[in-house]
Amino acid sequence: MAPATPLRVEVDGGPATADRLQHLALVNYGHLTVMQVRGRRTRGLGLHLARLDAANRELFGTGLDGDRVRDHIRHALGDDFPDATIRLVVFRPDEAEDVSILVIVRPPHDMPAAPQSLRTVRYERPVAHVKHVGSFGQIHHRSVAERAGFDDALLTGPGGVISETSIANIGFFDGDSVVWPDAPLLPGITMQLLEPALAARGLPSRRRTVRVADLPSFDTVFVSNSGGVAPVGRVDDVSLSIDPGLVKTLFETYESVPWDVI
Repeated sequence: MAPATPLRVEVDGGPATADRLQHLALVNYGHLTVMQVRGRRTRGLGLHLARLDAANRELFGTGLDGDRVRDHIRHALGDDFPDATIRLVVFRPDEAEDVSILVIVRPPHDMPAAPQSLRTVRYERPVAHVKHVGSFGQIHHRSVAERAGFDDALLTGPGGVISETSIANIGFFDGDSVVWPDAPLLPGITMQLLEPALAARGLPSRRRTVRVADLPSFDTVFVSNSGGVAPVGRVDDVSLSIDPGLVKTLFETYESVPWDVI
């Protein structure tokens, strides 16, 4: 599924001119975060800012001021887009002393609540713990999965070890707790928000290796990203169990997460 046409694109608080975008178009190196904004608020703002700061230190050797990030988001939203999907990309042009911030404003988007279908593929993202701009593999495998009638690709490693999907984290209810994959993956913002919120409802989290062959043993499998949460109903040609009570708890828990003013 192609992303919606941008409503506004800015670089460092100004127009996204060809000169300002030239480096990003030529050099595939940078990091990003994606957030849903409603009424100029977003969930997990502090986690987004921490993600950007940590990635900036790893990729460019310096921190990234959170107030600067918020200023650019607010400027791009303006007075006319209180609800939006924000994609914020950080990169450093050649010979520049500081990074530049690209903010793309698109229409708001929510994950479909209907059960999702996933197609397994052998692929692991490089530098998986960083949300970076090197996403050719993810886009390719997701596109192939969609053409085959699936919603997304499920990324796996040797031995069918599950890590994540091309655009979401994946979690598993085993009856007593939430299991997250013990594999190279991006710790998504929604995943980080759900973990303590579900624990508060009596569903603690743990990490362990999960293989494709293990999927039928779980009560419910679900995916989460900035668009929300959804159960998984099918992986390849295998139908999975969906516990309505667990799905209800998952949705209620996600909806209970507070919104932060940007």
